[in-house]
Amino acid sequence: MARHIYSCPLRWSDMDAFGHVNNVVFLRYLEEARIDFMFRLAPGDGSPSFSGGSVVARHEIDYVRPLVHRHEPVTVESWVTKIGAASLTIAYEIKDPEQVYVRASTVVVPFDLEAQRPRRITEEERSFLQEYVDDSAGSKRAAVA
Repeated sequence: MARHIYSCPLRWSDMDAFGHVNNVVFLRYLEEARIDFMFRLAPGDGSPSFSGGSVVARHEIDYVRPLVHRHEPVTVESWVTKIGAASLTIAYEIKDPEQVYVRASTVVVPFDLEAQRPRRITEEERSFLQEYVDDSAGSKRAAVA
């Protein structure tokens, strides 16, 4: 099982009045990592996978510890905990080598933008996602996923 690793820069504007990264900003970090992960398969290699669109059906976030602004990026690790017929669940940890700041999960639904409706996951997408499946990590996230 592989994990997708994304190095996410922190921006000065990410801080709130309490001097740490605002809780809402973590959703942006997850989005950046998720897009980087899902488009590893798609447009660059001419594959239509995931290029038609996807929508977020659900987010769950556990804030483990505050993250204060600094110049070094934070690491976002992503992996798949569930692949259904027309949805997938991605789990994440936003972390440094020595500590975790956030554990989260997102249910993503592939979406046909032209028809304006959800669509099924293709075999090509399923094959790509299967490389990142970790059921054991998913069981640890059961309360959140």
